[in-house]
Amino acid sequence: MKIRWNSQPVFGKLKNVNYNKLIFIILMATGIAVRIIGFGVIPGDINQDEAFAGYEAFSMLHYGVDSAGYRFPVYLTTWGSGMSALNTYLMMPFMAIFGPQIWVIRIPQLIISCLTLWVVYLLIKKMYNERVALFCMFLLVICPWHITMSRWGLDANLAPGFMIFGLYFYVRGLDDSKFLMLSSLMYGLSLYCYATIWTIVPFIVLIEFLYGIYVRKIHIDRYVLFSVVILGMLALPLILFLLVNMEVIGEIRLPVLSIPKLVCMRSSELHITDISDLVERAKNVWRLMKIQSDNIPFDGTEEYGIYYSGTLSFFILGVYFCVRNIVKKFGKREYAPEFLLLLQVAGGICLGLLLVRTTIYRNNILFIPMILVAALGVYHLFELINLKELILPILYYLIMFIGFVYYYFTDYSELMDYHFCRGLQSAMEEAVSYEGPIYYSRGIEHSRILFFAQEPVWDFMDTVEYYMYPNPYLEAKSFCRYNCDFDATMPDVNVTYILNKSVDWDLYVEQGFVVHVYDWFAVAHHPDNKY
Repeated sequence: MKIRWNSQPVFGKLKNVNYNKLIFIILMATGIAVRIIGFGVIPGDINQDEAFAGYEAFSMLHYGVDSAGYRFPVYLTTWGSGMSALNTYLMMPFMAIFGPQIWVIRIPQLIISCLTLWVVYLLIKKMYNERVALFCMFLLVICPWHITMSRWGLDANLAPGFMIFGLYFYVRGLDDSKFLMLSSLMYGLSLYCYATIWTIVPFIVLIEFLYGIYVRKIHIDRYVLFSVVILGMLALPLILFLLVNMEVIGEIRLPVLSIPKLVCMRSSELHITDISDLVERAKNVWRLMKIQSDNIPFDGTEEYGIYYSGTLSFFILGVYFCVRNIVKKFGKREYAPEFLLLLQVAGGICLGLLLVRTTIYRNNILFIPMILVAALGVYHLFELINLKELILPILYYLIMFIGFVYYYFTDYSELMDYHFCRGLQSAMEEAVSYEGPIYYSRGIEHSRILFFAQEPVWDFMDTVEYYMYPNPYLEAKSFCRYNCDFDATMPDVNVTYILNKSVDWDLYVEQGFVVHVYDWFAVAHHPDNKY
């Protein structure tokens, strides 16, 4: 069957181009609204990783170094085993203006996620046409995973957006090689979003380049050479970082750049021992795609999954039709945009095969291309059965979307209150108003204390003691006036306590402490405290 992409309306018979633009505006407004309502308040207070990224931004803004004393490192030494740095650098301009607030450390993720909606529209419009682009955009606008991850500041969650930016400018570059430089810039920046994709991005870029040459869309010119230089310059600091941490060369400290030596490298996260290991990883990837949950609450909702039930079937159908079109055109050296989408899907699957533990956030570069291929599957299916309108799938997804939004802002929000430590910020504000030592319950994480207290980084480095050192997940025992190594059953009247619900708050009341409760936390301060 010959596929005629221009023959398919999206939301009924859209004959007026301005009507399509109106739909684009409605989709974009809906996408932004559902990502921005309650932003900075839902979820949370704050996750331990975004708190540390925020403290690193605060530290470099005010003291010029991160929490380990490195000046503008290419990779943060956070937790001992590190964290990607781009998220921290993107939040620094906002923090310089508005200060260290929760919404400030989440704003880069919100901006990139909303831009991704627009870029997906532009990408598919360039590959096919406006109507296909609107439906692809629609599926991403209402996607539970994309909405959830848009609203908080995990460094790894920037990667899917930059990967799509790279692909979009590559597709533009097939017609105008100047855009290949922007593609290289976006792919290069994606390397600073999440370390695990270092194993995947070079192969995606290389295969895209070779495919462009094969279908006679890329010709070597100065812009292609500039693109290689841009990508090489962005990759070089990370190559040096690997050499430093493989102990091939010493760490590099420059006035405007540092290439640090980590306490521990988490290289064991990407490791394959034998073929049975690979088979088991493949099963894990398939299980994640099928059940759409990894049992990590802040990755998404189990009730609605990553992309709603039924989407996997559309994806499988989309893969079939895409492969069929690629095979048909490959021998003739004709350009098939489906090849580029499936290449991104393959990259995400291969990443899952390399990961010791496959989770949604670790494998997040898979899901946007999956959703786009699923949208193509819907189009092919409805053309195959000779239905020209997509009313039924649109109604189905709208119903699911309404249910998800209601659940996200009610029951799911309450669940996230625990995982994001709602009440901790208010508890910290009271605790720091008192002089003297402050003890806090284990599980609160020192990164949250650092961010809310805004302790000078020099004081932190001079005083911090860890439970186990070296360790890939360092946990501070004490620093500055804060300590979490104490016996919660024997309160000291000269100490102010920040307690989570693992501690019996009534015990402190019985000992004469004044206990103020803030959601999941309590501050206990004794009237006889000498400080």
